[in-house]
Amino acid sequence: MDLRIKRHHRAALAAATAAAGLLLAAGCSSQGGKKAQEAAGDFSAGKANTPRMKVALITHAAPGDTFWDVVRKGAKAAAAKDNIELVYSSDPNGANQANLVQNAVDQKVDGIVVTLAKPDAMKGALAKARKAGIPVTGLNSGLGEWKDQGLLEFFGQDEEIAGEALGERLTKLGAKHTICVIHEQGNVGLEARCRGVKETFEGKTDILYVNGTDMPSVKSTITAKLKQDSGIDHVVTLGAPFALTAVRSADDAGGGDAKVATFDLNKELIAAVKSGDVEVAVDQQPFLQGYLALDAMWLYKQNGNFSGGGEEPVLTGPAFVDKDNVAEIEKFATKGTR
Repeated sequence: MDLRIKRHHRAALAAATAAAGLLLAAGCSSQGGKKAQEAAGDFSAGKANTPRMKVALITHAAPGDTFWDVVRKGAKAAAAKDNIELVYSSDPNGANQANLVQNAVDQKVDGIVVTLAKPDAMKGALAKARKAGIPVTGLNSGLGEWKDQGLLEFFGQDEEIAGEALGERLTKLGAKHTICVIHEQGNVGLEARCRGVKETFEGKTDILYVNGTDMPSVKSTITAKLKQDSGIDHVVTLGAPFALTAVRSADDAGGGDAKVATFDLNKELIAAVKSGDVEVAVDQQPFLQGYLALDAMWLYKQNGNFSGGGEEPVLTGPAFVDKDNVAEIEKFATKGTR
């Protein structure tokens, strides 16, 4: 996996750039004195003294998806520190999400943070943001498209590489036949995850599409697939709520013979890893995504800083959570930050 190592190395450099920007913003150097401190933004009171900004965070989150609660917590933490008024909205429909971007442009916000799960639907609205001179950063979805659409920076994980890592892990676990459950058809990030799993998993991988906005339907569809093919020994889901549903599906299909692996975490998923109901989870650190994307907007507007030289994303994952390390993560998941 030389490519993965190379990308993680570049990500580390990008993260170091971001950290340097934070030091510049927060510190008062002996060389710069009070004027340098005021220019960068004094944080001595726990919040920047720079003029208040208004930033719109617009995601493709579906109602009830707990992943986005963690993203929003990270964004709120950065907004509170940076004296930013954060306006959050979401819609899983690409056209509707684009309309939310247009609304933000019409409101003349100071910056926009966006996900690109359905990048083609977003092109027109993002072009209008650029024309209006509104800077845009990206997070979570759209790693392959963010530069083409004129975004300043991107914070997230390489979904295909994350899928490849999980595919290799499944092979080591002795899996022979897995289904990869996509809960939102057309979402480029989810498709990339399953494509990565299929690329490196040495067994058989089937793709199963479900309606992620209807959890009873998700449960019945997975159950039916497991009953139809008793050779399936692993179910891969692409979000924590779907993993917990898949555990119940496996039980209904025949005593829970099929094991569950997933992407992403929440408090309930951590408990499932501890109990062994879920073998492994791939964590992309959504709190960090929300925090960095908002903080990056402040740094750009205040200092002209941007991470990765505008060419490389800042990677926040993947990392595995299993029985060996789940206890270390649990206290953070309980707070709702992992």
